Amino acid sequence: MTTEAVMAMRVFVAGGSGVLGRRLVPQLVAAGHEVTATTTDPGRRGLLEGLGATGVVMDGLDGASVGVAVAAARPDAIVHQMTAISAVHAGKPDIRHPDRWFAKTNRLRTEGTDHLLAAARATGVPHVVAQGYASWNGIRQGGWVKTEDDPLDTLEGTAAHAGMLAMRHVEEAVAGFGGAVLRYGAFYGPGATDDQVQLVRKRQYPLVGRGTGYSSWVHLDDAASATVLAVEQRATGVFNIVDDEPAPASEWLPHLAACAGAKPPLRVPAWLARLLAGDQAVTMMTEGRGFSNAKAKRELGWRLRYPSWRQGFQQELGPR
Repeated sequence: MTTEAVMAMRVFVAGGSGVLGRRLVPQLVAAGHEVTATTTDPGRRGLLEGLGATGVVMDGLDGASVGVAVAAARPDAIVHQMTAISAVHAGKPDIRHPDRWFAKTNRLRTEGTDHLLAAARATGVPHVVAQGYASWNGIRQGGWVKTEDDPLDTLEGTAAHAGMLAMRHVEEAVAGFGGAVLRYGAFYGPGATDDQVQLVRKRQYPLVGRGTGYSSWVHLDDAASATVLAVEQRATGVFNIVDDEPAPASEWLPHLAACAGAKPPLRVPAWLARLLAGDQAVTMMTEGRGFSNAKAKRELGWRLRYPSWRQGFQQELGPR
């Protein structure tokens, strides 16, 4: 971690109106940076400007649109947070068919990443930070907690495979540029778990099998603070941005239910869950591998406001 004073930078946040972007932009502004943030919705420019950014309408799947936006902003760094997971973009969550649910997000992680990197090269932007993913998708061999040196599971032969390959593309492309990929854990915080909590309260989010699969979580504000550090330090390589406590579903899901004021989750056997929810849900709940944040703490000097989902869920969902 550097101890030098951080110079003010021009930071371009692609996807600034998403759940993480809305927490990231204010932290960048508070740190003294000049932020340009993008949205696909002209109606959200005002939201971005209210957060302290210059709001720009951009289509991440249109190379010309990306090129014009980046050239106009003249940034010192680009932060790639473009996804299309919300119901507005992707419709109702469909964990059984992640290839359909994440179809546009997968394009943003392949084509969109390539457009941003092309714009960076064309305009001389020296640094890029991109969104990756590390919650339950560590390789299903060996221990339950993985580091950045362990490969991710591509779930070959399942409907999730295309999405896992898209995330691999992000890592390879950004590494080739000399940037950083932040493998965020499962998000929670304002707007991030509304769908899951609704299912939990309806007892429609069951434990599969014995719930032995591990997941890693991270609060949106902690994910944002790690991103600010990666930008300011011009970090390179891959970092797991997760909290201190990877845990099996048998621990975190009942706790989430309790914090949400719901009854304990039901249990279903793996064979039934596979029929109802697909391979990804079964893998996550029964065989998933969580992740270690030691590298991010060590190399970025990252400190978490919410070290564990245990107190984080309680603070976000418990009685006010």
